Amino acid sequence: MTTVDLTRRPLTGRRLLNKIAEHALAVAFALCFLLPLLISVLTAFMTQRQAGTGSLWPSPWDFGNFGRVFRAMPFGRDLLNTVMYAALATVGTVVSSVPVAYALSRLRWRGREAFFMVVLAAMMLPAQVTSLPLYVLYSHIGWVGTLKPLIVPSFFGDAFSIFLLRQFFLTIPEELTEAARVDGAGELRILLRVMIPMTRPAIAAVGLFAFLYAWNDFYNPLLYTGNSQSGQTLAVALTQLAKSGHQNAYQLQMAASLMFLLPVLVLFFLAQKVFVEGIAMTGIKG
Repeated sequence: MTTVDLTRRPLTGRRLLNKIAEHALAVAFALCFLLPLLISVLTAFMTQRQAGTGSLWPSPWDFGNFGRVFRAMPFGRDLLNTVMYAALATVGTVVSSVPVAYALSRLRWRGREAFFMVVLAAMMLPAQVTSLPLYVLYSHIGWVGTLKPLIVPSFFGDAFSIFLLRQFFLTIPEELTEAARVDGAGELRILLRVMIPMTRPAIAAVGLFAFLYAWNDFYNPLLYTGNSQSGQTLAVALTQLAKSGHQNAYQLQMAASLMFLLPVLVLFFLAQKVFVEGIAMTGIKG
């Protein structure tokens, strides 16, 4: 005797048309977002003559553009600067933001709520507002032209990261930290042994956010290291490639952009699950 699955209704003509319309709309939006990336990939494999004519398909394929980028600009040195900036800024943001978020969520002290309001205000403050006084300060202490203005401030906390981690810490039952205090554990031990192991997804999400921001950051490297060749990052160097006699070499610009984008894409796909999980769990309690 055969059984009939009553939960799956057969597609009638109208429901079938609705399904096709939904998928067609999704595919159309996906193509809109992927089209610029697809054009960049195809242009990176063209000859300079083809790239200048507006061709959409490389014929023949030129795989030498990626090697020519290293001769057109100091790509290796700029890549190393970008890696240093992104890695150290990520470490600094995580190391400094976790204790502050713990203090704002688990410790009771006078002025805690006022301090949290200051953190929220700092999160909403445009970076351009503080650029001038910070530039004057860094100029006086001789940091302009180096990576120090980009890396050192990250070790003093980031407002958005503190807010995100605080929201996640609030989802952990208070009884766990109270039980640890009853057993004689200090606050540092509670943070290291209880809170951090339970908040790894949120910490990973904060680390990814910090890394992506630093990797793609254009404004701060342009402001503090724009006139320095030795301290330049890739985000700034790519714009200067077009001004240094390669303004018509679109294939080189696309090849350099793809090499700049590749580490971020690999990192995102490798850590996509942790990234999404961390964001979802930080939104459980507002």
